[in-house]
Amino acid sequence: MYKFDEENLIREIKERKAKRILLQLPEGLKKEASRLTKFIQENSNSEVIVAGEPCWGACDIALDEAKNLKADLIILYGHASFMKVDFPILYIEARYEANIEELIERSLKEIKDFKKIAIVCSVQHMHQLPITEKILKENDKEVFIPPKKGFAFYSGQVLGCEYNGLKLIKDKFDAILVIGNDFHALGAALAIPKPVILIDPFNKEVYSMEKKREKIIRQRIIAINKVRDARKVGIILGNKPGQHFGSFNYIKNELEKDDKEVVLIVMDEINDDKLVNLYDIQAFIETACPRISIEDYARFSKPVVNYREALVVINDLTFEQLFEQGIV
Repeated sequence: MYKFDEENLIREIKERKAKRILLQLPEGLKKEASRLTKFIQENSNSEVIVAGEPCWGACDIALDEAKNLKADLIILYGHASFMKVDFPILYIEARYEANIEELIERSLKEIKDFKKIAIVCSVQHMHQLPITEKILKENDKEVFIPPKKGFAFYSGQVLGCEYNGLKLIKDKFDAILVIGNDFHALGAALAIPKPVILIDPFNKEVYSMEKKREKIIRQRIIAINKVRDARKVGIILGNKPGQHFGSFNYIKNELEKDDKEVVLIVMDEINDDKLVNLYDIQAFIETACPRISIEDYARFSKPVVNYREALVVINDLTFEQLFEQGIV
């Protein structure tokens, strides 16, 4: 059960004297939009407008919509503070309330061969790190919680694009335990070449990410090699405030040295319908969210790679170096 923190929500709205609010929720919580709208309007003097476009993360803040609507405040559910922006934002993390002790006990079987364990989670499960650490230590495990780094707001927090805290201490642990969902656990598996075990409190599951990691790596090798073979390449620049990874100019210059024709493209949402219309471009490098090319591999008709994968295309990295340093 997610905690929507309604009491704090109304207090913050009143203190900020917000008259028009843009309410933004991730896809899994949008079913709460009408309930929250009614609750806010009945308990404050604020008008609420729901952001209907997809919200894929704390990087995906509806700033333009809020400014166009002359809103005073964005309420963003399901995320912690991610970056500084020139607009007032209230973050409500929506912690997931559940007893996960039985799941932690089940995870011990998956990590029985490992002594040193790193534990991380998505923001909804930050309050469940202490009990996880306690049970692991009671079972003679040495536990490591990575420091906050980059876009992470908390120590031990991971995001879809942010695993640098883990990378900082990767020589200290043998395996990683992720409390969250498949998306965050897969990110950890692609960022750090060590065993990753997922504790999924929502679906009450515990499992290894190894088979999925191997499948994704095979897909990434195919995509990278196809981009290498392409003669005309589109480089996609993200238009969302938190989705800018790497130097598109550097990649462009290196591709042109290899006699490839390069087209720069800007997009908010990257999907196959848009890419198909660019019919003469054979392959794409996206410098927005590094997970798009991975998660939407099967949906794309043409090969798409992220910035780090593009470094293999231009021979700055080998495949071995990419997988050792992390795709994300």
